[in-house]
Parts: sequence; C-alpha cells; structure tokens
Amino acid sequence: MTNRLALPVLLLLFALLGAAGIAWRPDSKSTSPEPLVLDYVAPRGYICYRATGPVTIDGKLDEEAWQAIPWSEDFVDIEGAGKPSPCFRTRVKMMWDDENLYIAAELEEPHLQASFDKHDSYIFHQDHDFEVFLDPDGDHHLYAELEMNARNTTWDLLLTKPYLDGGPAINAWEIAGLKTAVHLDGTLNNPSDTDRGWTIEIAWPFKGLREIAPSAVPPKPGDQWRLNFSRVELEFEVVGGKYRKVEDRDQNWVWSPQGIVNMHEPERWGYLQFSDAKPGTDTYRPDPAGPARAVLQRIHTKQRKYHEDHQKWAANLGELGLRGLTHPSLDSRPKLESVGDIYEATVMHAGRRWHIAGDGRVWKD
Repeated sequence: MTNRLALPVLLLLFALLGAAGIAWRPDSKSTSPEPLVLDYVAPRGYICYRATGPVTIDGKLDEEAWQAIPWSEDFVDIEGAGKPSPCFRTRVKMMWDDENLYIAAELEEPHLQASFDKHDSYIFHQDHDFEVFLDPDGDHHLYAELEMNARNTTWDLLLTKPYLDGGPAINAWEIAGLKTAVHLDGTLNNPSDTDRGWTIEIAWPFKGLREIAPSAVPPKPGDQWRLNFSRVELEFEVVGGKYRKVEDRDQNWVWSPQGIVNMHEPERWGYLQFSDAKPGTDTYRPDPAGPARAVLQRIHTKQRKYHEDHQKWAANLGELGLRGLTHPSLDSRPKLESVGDIYEATVMHAGRRWHIAGDGRVWKD
C-alpha cells in the first residue's frame, strides 16, 4: 500500500516545486547530471591582410600599404565590461608578407614619458609602455612577449608556460631580426607642455617565431594565431620639473579584454586571422573550437585550485564542482582522468579530440 502511494506523492511534490520556481537537480551520485552549460563569450578577432607595398620601419605609418589596412577596435579596460573606458585612445593595425608580421599602434598621450634606455629593462615598472603577446600555435606554451616605451627601448622575453603553471620568463631570449620604431607627436619628458601621442611600428620576422611554433610558422591564409596587446598607463606627478610615478595608480588597457588583471592567461587572448584577400573585404570567422578550449580551461583552472588545496589532482569532475559541464557545440561532455600527479581532460568537438594536461598545455589529435 505504501509503495503504491509513493509515486503519486513524489510526482505531486515535483509539481509543487516547479510551480514555486524551484528546479530539481540530480544529486552527485546521479549517472545523468543536469548539464552545466558553459557561458562562452568569444574574444575579439582581427583580419591580418597582406601588405600591398613596401614598408619602412620608422614609426610614421605614412606608407600607402598602411593606409589600406583597417584599424582595430579601441582598447578597453583589461577587466572588460563594467569597468571605466580608457581616458586615452589606443588602437592597432596589422599586415603581413612572406617574411614579417607588421604591427602598428597609435597611442593618444598628453604626457610623453620614458626613462629606460637599456634593452631588456623592466619597462612597465617606471614607464608608459605598449606590449605585444603572441602564441602562434595556440597551445598556451612557448609564447612571446614584447614591450616598448616611447624611447623605443624594447624588452623581449619568452614564456615556456604561464606563470600560474610554473613557467619562468626567459629574458635572454631574443627575437631574431626584430625591427621597431617610435614616432613622437610632442616632446619627451617635458611636463610643461601637452603632447598628442606616439605611434609604434614593428616588423616581427617569422624566422624569429619558427623556434617556438614550427607547426604554425610561417602562416597561411586562413590560419589563426592567438595574440593580445596591452597598454600600461602610469600616473605621474611633477616634482622639480620632472615626472615622478605615483605608486599603485597603474591602469591596464587591452585590445581583447582578459576579464582579470593578468595578461599571462593566453587562453583569454584574441585571434589574428591571416588573409590574402583585398584589404577590408574578408570576413573574420570565430574559432569554432573556442568553446571546447574554454571548457578544458575551466577544468584546468579548477584543477589548479584543487591541487593547491589538496596537493593532488581531483579524480573526477564532480570533485571540481563541474559535474555535467558542457556546451552545445561539443560532441560529448568532457572526461577527466587522474593518476598520481598526472591528470588529463579531454573533450570531442567536430570529430577531433581536444586535450589539456596538468601543465596547462592544450592540443588536439
């Protein structure tokens, strides 16, 4: 008699819960957990067209080749939506030929300032700076960083993997054949006047990237690289007729928002799409595997925290609070395997298996 009443009572209970706006979810022991759908927002993308003529690296951007190339969107706060818009405009444009990736930047700046004049100085510690981050094969490992100030002082370094995954910065690494130039629209280090800004021009040889991403360099039309740009804007006060940095008042403006104050999360960078079409005529195509990569990164971020707290990797997604994690673009839900101090998560997308491991590297079969 009791068993006959149980089912109707349960059905009535679920109906009442639904009417009250309370959703029933399976517990952690269920073999079919309710989907935890990833809220994926694609980063920005830029179409890099072929140069239509020669370029002189002088910082002036006055060649016809540059005039044909569209500007990017204006930079935003590094944390993205909800944060104040930058008070000075920053934008970039890019093009390529058989030998180089060309990067131009325009930075509005009423106070042109730069102190470091020695290569590989820690520029952002004391100077306004412009930074380029580049990961041609998009595996989050062996990526390059280039910083510049208004003196055209450069700092290039190689990250074997992100700092959060234990990667050191290799300052001794040099970008082979790199050419850079700066043009100032105003006077440097003169607080008594108001300046207009500075422009940057970079020729980054592909030969300087083959050693870190041989499978992606040189690029072909349609290829996509991961990259981002950052502008560190310092605040200065004038003391004795000279600029003096105001501590802890730095602002970080970027092309594609990171969502957090950390440029060394390459999974959040934008995309550079190479094209041989006429400048301005091609269409940017967001990476269809973007959600798959984001799902794996969500797992890895949780795994890092779990390892920090427990000195071991989680054995399953439930231990990470990610049971049922998915996205509509995936062929199946992700899987997680952990053995000792090794873990690997995988997910299927468009018939290809994507992986992430404990060191944060991403790859596909």
